[in-house]
Amino acid sequence: MSFPRVLASEAGKMTSVRTLRWTVLGCVAAAAGTAFGLSLFARPGGGATGASLAVAGYVLAQVGFLALGVTAGSEEFRTKLAYVTFVAVPRRLPVLAAQAVVTAVLAFAVAAAALVASIAATATQRDALGIPLNLADAGTVRMLAGFVLYQTAITLVGLGLGALLRRPAGALVTAVVGVVVLDQFLAMNPGRFTDTVRAFLPGTGMRLLTGDDQLAALDAASSGPHLEPWAAGLLVAGWATVLLVAAATRLRRGDIA
Repeated sequence: MSFPRVLASEAGKMTSVRTLRWTVLGCVAAAAGTAFGLSLFARPGGGATGASLAVAGYVLAQVGFLALGVTAGSEEFRTKLAYVTFVAVPRRLPVLAAQAVVTAVLAFAVAAAALVASIAATATQRDALGIPLNLADAGTVRMLAGFVLYQTAITLVGLGLGALLRRPAGALVTAVVGVVVLDQFLAMNPGRFTDTVRAFLPGTGMRLLTGDDQLAALDAASSGPHLEPWAAGLLVAGWATVLLVAAATRLRRGDIA
């Protein structure tokens, strides 16, 4: 089967999964709802910007995006549909490649929709506070674009774990612990070692979504490496790549149970 046909097949299967449809809605609702709720606590002179309010829902939303990736990577193994798929595509790896492409496109679209919903949800509060969303500012553009790119990369991290572990519950727990829980645990226990480890976890990609002033404050309080925002984004992409390569290796060399 040619790769375009594999791509079309994976796109069709992915859009037919009811769990994914609810997860997509959950991602958008979590991002916009959290951003709206947090904007209610913002005060003039409190350091909030239009961009920081718009992307404030990323922490909760990233759990949904991880679930989106995990579901995309593990659903065929959970339902045993993988046996049929790999009879049609014996080489196997084109299937994973197609899943990565389809998942990345879907995650990008969902993240963009979540961002638009968050901007709309915080508009009234931003107007009341006199905090504009200045799209002519490079920092604002970086934070808004960073939201979409970070959530897309995090989704691919989830996809890699889902395809590697093949068990939705175990893969999702591993993803949440590795991306969210461990990051917060290390943040509560600062030190040179913990700050260094934290700097190289997937969660460091949040630097893409953090304003310059807050980044300066975070760096001043950290004893670990201070990655530039775009370098932090590349680090998350690196995690996704490593996990997808590991999943591809298992897929090529092992069984599909």
